[in-house]
Amino acid sequence: MSLHLPPPLRHWRKASALVLPLILSACQSDVMNPAGDIAKQQAHLVIVATLLMLIIVVPVMLLIVLFAWRYRASAEAHYEPEWHHSTQLELLIWSAPLLIIIALGSVTWVTTHLLDPFRPLDRIKEGQTIAAGTKPLEIEVVALDWKWLFIYPEQGVASVNEVALPVDRPVHFSITASSVMNSFYIPAVAGQIYAMPGMTTQLNAVINKTGKYEGFSANYSGAGFSHMRFAALGVDQAGFDSWVAKAKGDGDKLDAASYLTLEQPSEANPVHHYATVQGDLFDRVVNLCVRSGKMCVNQMMALDAKGGTGKAGTFNVAQLTYDKNGREAITPVIPGQQAEVDKAFVRAMCDPNAKMAGPLLPEGQKPANASTAPAKAPRQSELSLLAPARSTHS
Repeated sequence: MSLHLPPPLRHWRKASALVLPLILSACQSDVMNPAGDIAKQQAHLVIVATLLMLIIVVPVMLLIVLFAWRYRASAEAHYEPEWHHSTQLELLIWSAPLLIIIALGSVTWVTTHLLDPFRPLDRIKEGQTIAAGTKPLEIEVVALDWKWLFIYPEQGVASVNEVALPVDRPVHFSITASSVMNSFYIPAVAGQIYAMPGMTTQLNAVINKTGKYEGFSANYSGAGFSHMRFAALGVDQAGFDSWVAKAKGDGDKLDAASYLTLEQPSEANPVHHYATVQGDLFDRVVNLCVRSGKMCVNQMMALDAKGGTGKAGTFNVAQLTYDKNGREAITPVIPGQQAEVDKAFVRAMCDPNAKMAGPLLPEGQKPANASTAPAKAPRQSELSLLAPARSTHS
């Protein structure tokens, strides 16, 4: 029984066979046709892995068709119900996958080290090594909700949702996030690198073609995730100098106060430039202490490395409570003071109604006015471990 299609459907099928390749040819894939050397090597790895996979997939698909045809109901195939083993077939079944795994593992091992994002580049592109003394362009990247901030520390400028990359110049990205984890990804330049709060990841890359490419977050981060995209501009050195001059001419200043305003959640932000940038801003973002009065994470780590600060250090931990809506606690705890003496120390720290007592004295030493009961200091602030207080700087 043959299947007869109506004439309109027959014509549609023929037309689709001709039109579909034309439609697909208009698509530009930055992943497989990148503009940067690192992305090009990654695309080559994808092709090699796919070809190795097809060594197994194609024969299996052909054998499915062959077996279905040879052992169809109407065929007179040889029937061997007692057959159970073939050494030649076992060797074929096991040796081919084993050789492919060895080959794929070797390629992956080499390229994993060669394309390590932390590894400085040793070439601009195939056949062109990096000249001795070449210094990469430093770009500091902050993933905000829901936008990207790019800081150029050497040029002293910054931009929102736009990054300019000089062609054939190595670029070193230092990447962090202000709140939740994101993923920094420019398909035309290099693979994705996670951006996480409280730490810095790195990416060394280069772009070899001029043009405008798209970058975005490849890790879901909330309501505005779909708008978290930016423009990556591949420009020559003259174009980069013009871009920096344009940013300097915009007149805005990016300091701690303006950053705290910028980091508030917002969607579909337009491109914006900053003419000047506070020198230590990126370090303060990484160490979660942009807001005035907060102890930086690296400061706390330095104290811990020296053995801590005893009971006073426990109160310092409260200052590290970090809330992106501006509710992080700024506890006015003065070193040398202690929680009121009639409460257990940890309980007093966690109790929002705890008060601060007088200075902390060595064991056995009494205050100068020991004849009278020491007056308790007035209530200073609610501590942050149970009820974070809103900062006066928000």
